[in-house]
Amino acid sequence: MAPNSVVVTLEKAENISLIEVNDPSGARSKFQEKQRSASPKQFTWLLLLKAHRAAACIPWLATSLFTVFGLVKKRIASSDSNEEDPRYKGRLYVFIKVFLAVSLIALVVEVFAYYNEWDLSAVNPWEVPNLVQWCYMSWLSFRVEYVAPMIVTLSKFCIVLFMIQSADRLVQCLGCFWVKLNRMKPVVEGEPFDIEDGSSFPMVLVQIPMCNEKEVFEQSIGAACQLDWPKDRFLVQVLDDSDDELCQRLIREEVLSWKEKGVNIIYRHRFIRTGYKAGNLKSAMSCEYVKDYEFVTILDADFQPNPDFLKLTVPHFKGKPDLGLVQARWSFVNKDENLLTRLQNINLCFHFEVEQQVNGLFLNFFGFNGTAGVWRIQALEESGGWLERTTVEDMDIAVRAHLHGWKFIFLNDVRVLCELPESYEAYKKQQHRWHSGPMQLFRLCLPQILSSKVSSCKKANLIFLFFLLRKLVLPFYSFTLFCIILPLTMFIPEAELPAWVICYVPIVMSILNILPAPKSFPFLMPYLLFENTMSVTKFNAMISGLFQLGSAYEWVVTKKTGRASESDLLSLAERESKNQNEDKIQRRLSESGLEMLEKMSEQPAAMKSKKKKANKIYRKELALAFLLLTAAARSLLSAQGIHFYYLLFQGLTFLVVGLDLIGEQVS
Repeated sequence: MAPNSVVVTLEKAENISLIEVNDPSGARSKFQEKQRSASPKQFTWLLLLKAHRAAACIPWLATSLFTVFGLVKKRIASSDSNEEDPRYKGRLYVFIKVFLAVSLIALVVEVFAYYNEWDLSAVNPWEVPNLVQWCYMSWLSFRVEYVAPMIVTLSKFCIVLFMIQSADRLVQCLGCFWVKLNRMKPVVEGEPFDIEDGSSFPMVLVQIPMCNEKEVFEQSIGAACQLDWPKDRFLVQVLDDSDDELCQRLIREEVLSWKEKGVNIIYRHRFIRTGYKAGNLKSAMSCEYVKDYEFVTILDADFQPNPDFLKLTVPHFKGKPDLGLVQARWSFVNKDENLLTRLQNINLCFHFEVEQQVNGLFLNFFGFNGTAGVWRIQALEESGGWLERTTVEDMDIAVRAHLHGWKFIFLNDVRVLCELPESYEAYKKQQHRWHSGPMQLFRLCLPQILSSKVSSCKKANLIFLFFLLRKLVLPFYSFTLFCIILPLTMFIPEAELPAWVICYVPIVMSILNILPAPKSFPFLMPYLLFENTMSVTKFNAMISGLFQLGSAYEWVVTKKTGRASESDLLSLAERESKNQNEDKIQRRLSESGLEMLEKMSEQPAAMKSKKKKANKIYRKELALAFLLLTAAARSLLSAQGIHFYYLLFQGLTFLVVGLDLIGEQVS
């Protein structure tokens, strides 16, 4: 027998229950030693294989970084030197710059102390070798005794506000779940109007306020004129505040074309745009013929209701003399246009699905959205009508009507098509108005709320929930906690924020926000980071409105793109074809296209030669980006994992927004 052979003896071969291996020469141990000797070689080859794969990613990473830096360089080079209105920077921008400068100095000192291994915690002050180390030791002592307690107190205050606001949001979500579970929704009392008897339909006024809305005026007027309601029972008011003569002519001719079709429509133009939208609506309601109408529908220039809009909303007023408003939900034609519109869609879906629906069903009150709603004219008149005192005239009239005892209904299943701002510039200005206006209104309405005859519960809901918690507390703690205190705690480790405040609770709240828009779950993290990025704009707007600063009174019309034009023209043609007017529609569209081309050719040469709009750079967001990235670098010295990743990604988000790389790009 060979010295390395192995004898295998099988007993009970039919069952093969026992195998005995005779290895007198130790062949098995030699084989195991051979395997062990081969393992290092295999491990080396495995490492080399992984290193090869990692090296293959280096060119891709280098190319990606080169592309990103090239895009950033191009964006900065093509930016406007006067990129941002000084009113949107102000003292907050100066504060952030000073904070950034101090943070950079602190980072240099901490890195120097770290690499020189200065451990001065147990050193006697009289044994410190030099003046520099003595100054550093004095700073550590001062930081522990005085600075850290103040930061801890402020952070605890913000955390309490954070948890209260989170609890409020959780309660609203539970209310929405209860509504869905029980299939609760407003119902129409009694039978609808008699279709055969046109006089049974109430008189409805349809108002379309607009200002230089070249992109969307045609589709909005067309949608309003196509409403399925007796022609002699509704009037369309086109309220034009445009200062562009070409736009005025186009809108006027559009109105005339519908008037020739038998639609009851009026064109009104104001030469002086006092009071912005509120002044426009107030002027229209002062017309003598308005007294003949019972309800008024308000549709902004980019809103296109379905033909059955009035038949789905107006019947809810029947048998409810205390009902003042029926609000419909918005639906967005461009929600998938870019990342910015996707993130806006998440916010607004939660607003309508949860906030408006729950408040409407359980409280009979919510903030009027300014459009896609039907008002009882009597409710407007008894509440004081449209006032020009704030930039949120819709919220103003809603609060005053609520204080006068009027009830509201929200219809979640009635949707009106509109569009979202596609550029960050337009979205930023819109959010500034939406968050400064409520604070103006709160200052003005607080005495009226306190002296009103409504119940104490309604007063408490208006003051503490509607205004303070949802309009003031939310932007305050978002900016203070995540943009100021968190980076500050990286340089003051004694005041470190717990991980559940930084990560777990915000993620849970973001998930709750996304539930009404389940298709947006892949955008959970971008949504969380972007909302924190927008907190600086909302905080600045809130402060402007609360203290009556200059930018709080500015009204900027949100830029429209007219994304729905093609689809709306097709749907318009389909609806007209049902009425056997296909030839007329095709001829009208062709004529309007020729007229548009002719009028565009009449524009002054100076307008045609106007320079392209330069890209914007938002310095406030850029300063916060560098501040958060500096704090992230400092967190590496303390080995704070979750804090580092949050600060890193949040800083990069601020960088992207500050360079205007989100939303519609300017070429």
